[in-house]
Amino acid sequence: AISKEGVNMQICLVRSQGYQGMVDGGDNIKEASWESVSSMLQVGGTVIGSARCKDFRTHEGRLDAALNLVQRGITNLCVIGGDGSLTGANLFREEWSGLLDELVQSGQISEEAAQTHSALHIVGMVGSIDNDFCGTDMTIGTDSALHRIIEVVDAIMTTAQSHQRTFVLEVMGRHCGYLALVSALACGADWVLIPEMPPKDGWEEQMCHKLSENRADKKRLNIIIVAEGAIDQNNKPITTDLIKDLVVRCLGFDTRVTILGHVQRGGTPSAFDRILASRMGVEAVLALLEASPGTPACVVSLCGNQAVRLPLMECVQMTQEVQKAMDEKRFEEAVKLRGRSFENNLNTYKLLSHRKIDTELPHSSFNVAVLNVGAPAAGMNAAVRSAVRVGITEGHTLFAVNDGFEGFYKGQIKEINWGDVGGWTGQGGSLLGTKRTLPAKHIDKIAEQMKIHNINALLVIGGFEAYLGLLELQAARSKHAELCVPMVMVPATVSNNIPGSDLSIGADTALNAITDTCDRIKQSASGTKRRVFIIETMGGYCGYLATVGGLAAGADAAYIYEEPFDIRDLQSNVEHLTEKMKTSIQRGLVLRNENCSENYTTDFIYQLYSEEGKGVFDCRKNILGHMQQGGAPSPFDRNFGTKIAAKAMQWISKKLKEFYREGRVFANSEDSACLLGMRCRALVFQPVIQLKDETDFVHRIPKEQWWLRLRPLMKILAKYKTSYDVSDSGQLEHIVRLRAKDISAI
Repeated sequence: AISKEGVNMQICLVRSQGYQGMVDGGDNIKEASWESVSSMLQVGGTVIGSARCKDFRTHEGRLDAALNLVQRGITNLCVIGGDGSLTGANLFREEWSGLLDELVQSGQISEEAAQTHSALHIVGMVGSIDNDFCGTDMTIGTDSALHRIIEVVDAIMTTAQSHQRTFVLEVMGRHCGYLALVSALACGADWVLIPEMPPKDGWEEQMCHKLSENRADKKRLNIIIVAEGAIDQNNKPITTDLIKDLVVRCLGFDTRVTILGHVQRGGTPSAFDRILASRMGVEAVLALLEASPGTPACVVSLCGNQAVRLPLMECVQMTQEVQKAMDEKRFEEAVKLRGRSFENNLNTYKLLSHRKIDTELPHSSFNVAVLNVGAPAAGMNAAVRSAVRVGITEGHTLFAVNDGFEGFYKGQIKEINWGDVGGWTGQGGSLLGTKRTLPAKHIDKIAEQMKIHNINALLVIGGFEAYLGLLELQAARSKHAELCVPMVMVPATVSNNIPGSDLSIGADTALNAITDTCDRIKQSASGTKRRVFIIETMGGYCGYLATVGGLAAGADAAYIYEEPFDIRDLQSNVEHLTEKMKTSIQRGLVLRNENCSENYTTDFIYQLYSEEGKGVFDCRKNILGHMQQGGAPSPFDRNFGTKIAAKAMQWISKKLKEFYREGRVFANSEDSACLLGMRCRALVFQPVIQLKDETDFVHRIPKEQWWLRLRPLMKILAKYKTSYDVSDSGQLEHIVRLRAKDISAI
């Protein structure tokens, strides 16, 4: 569907068991039409089939595959799979010229055909739930697998709490502990066992002591998560039955084992996976269009929030190095080789799961307050839990402020301890309470409360009101010395409209709510006459939810404030959808951001489509409303909230030491009031005063928003003829240099 500089690419699908279809040829290789890939977005697994192929491992099998490709004029391959599939693709590319020579000598193809197809271009996309491929933060399928795991864990925690039980859960990950580690981080598991970092000798006693301590603190359940490839320091397997027997023998706890198995591979893909796969698919096609005979095989991947291209074999070799390091018991090196994301997850889990005794804590007399501001967002509680526990580990005394700035000036402030935030990770909304009240009108009372409780630093978790509040607090420093303390904001809002950050806590959960609802709404029209659904999303003036939700749900159009439209655009969209309805699709989906236009309301668009579509389709409308703010947080929001809040608290500790002079903390420089946000590849601290120029305060949105570059992709996938901006496409980088650059940015 994408062309560049006049070059059009014919797309074929290799059906029937991956490489086997390429070896067998015939009807297993078919040209892909628009209709043949319609309605695939919400389907799990792989519609075109996948399997390990013994024939392709032989020279004869690869010779047959080469013949089948040449006969169909195919010289570009996009391979979606793990390191085995991608290694096979690279070998095929290296042998390509020799295979063509053999085919010419045997008379199966002509010299002219061999010259025409002299170069084979390979681009890989990593599809693996294990997230075990070096060079990418997230592989396609991992987030969906985490959704399946967390759904089960949340359900098990309910029954475990009721019966006061210990549950041992086994998740997939024969050679990689990513799923176990992130699910443990996302549910606040008591213990996790992964192959990359085996527990030290004596771990059995330590684990039992930890479980016993938690029960003594009146925690009614224990969760232990085990990767299927978990081992001890001697490379001996640690099984779920071994752990169960250990807990029963040593503690006498009622213990159950649950093995999730292939449940993790199934189900509907998450919103994150749909968007990731769509972005990576475009990047793969662009890489193939730009490839020359000398271009090495590459893999397209995600680094932070940015698409990158890496030499395929560098990634494969690095992935193999991880296993080699594990086999040779170089476990710390194995963790580093997994990449920055894995290492950060492991370090964060260690920080949050093991409470240090008082004698191990650094001595500090600093008081840090944490509050939520603005509308509730799923993942806020995970962020608060992380901040409190990291702060306590750093030696601080933590105070929780109820109901945002309103509770602050009313004195609703109390000390919060390690155990107080137990079990918060998986809960939606804001357990601290949150209000939209801004501090400016109550600044005197807030300063008074800062003095009463001797608050030395502030962590504000929230949306646009939190950003405005931090600006107001900073502006009031000249009148109130009590406000001259380090302050940091962590963005948390479903609208994802905070300047200085590509992503906000809560936005992913909202996107999944929109995507799931759209799937169900479209399914409701199955077997009926042609129907178009008009759906209104939240977001204020920010069109993030409408655009990215539309991309994930397969929308035909998404109306947003940032991209002005008029009646002619609406008419054109209706006509385009009418033509599609006549020829191919049965259901249409149109998303509208709640404040995209004062006059073109949801009712107006519904009535327009209803009138103009008469005789072809009928219409229904839905306003999703506050369901986008509710529900349990997604694995991504739990993990993101946990890690970003931990980093914010570590920044506070650093600034407290930096600004501590003559027995007091005094911070009034620009860099002492910051927003911590995701920018492309890294989490970055930015002074809020410097973000003012990037902000449209009237409409409460950033002046520039990265996701607007995804809108042409949504239109292309809706069968519009439009150009795609390639200025943001990835450039080929080397994995070693990439890692050095990213680590320095964190």
